[in-house]
Amino acid sequence: MSTSEGAPATRESTPAGRESATTAGETSIEVLVLALGNPLMGDDGLGAAVLERLAAWRWGSEVVMADGETWGLKLLPLVEEANRLLVIDAIDVGAKPGTLVTLDGAELPRLLERAVSPHQVGLSDVLELARLRGMLPLSLAAIGVQPEQAEFGHPLSAVVASAVDSVATAALRQLAAWGYAGREREGS
Repeated sequence: MSTSEGAPATRESTPAGRESATTAGETSIEVLVLALGNPLMGDDGLGAAVLERLAAWRWGSEVVMADGETWGLKLLPLVEEANRLLVIDAIDVGAKPGTLVTLDGAELPRLLERAVSPHQVGLSDVLELARLRGMLPLSLAAIGVQPEQAEFGHPLSAVVASAVDSVATAALRQLAAWGYAGREREGS
């Protein structure tokens, strides 16, 4: 989700903190599905591919889908508005390429242990800053696959491309577990 200037689109956030933003219900995003990665960098483009699959579903206004690309710290206002954050990304945990990786809030730092690309360093900073400011989303999860390669100018590898539907299905399950079930669009 980008503005015409190329920065991530955000809503106005109140500095009063998580409780007042949630209570007021004015600016809070109930669920933020944040796809990360660079589609020009091979398997690092997984987030955008999965987000495209999730767009085939109808979601209520409480679920916001955003392509965070490689925006790093510019994502802070968007992340701070979210009550629940689901990150979709290539996640390097040293597993066999194409392996489905799911992490919850307590495990999320594993997402940041082995950066596939520079945006993950930015995500680490975003989450830590949100925590320090008392604005970390109440629920965190990350879903992705172990990448095979992240080289400039390459498409998704065959093994990661074949896992896109599995990641989308896992994301749908996570959203349903949080109480947000989408409806498949007709003709999808």
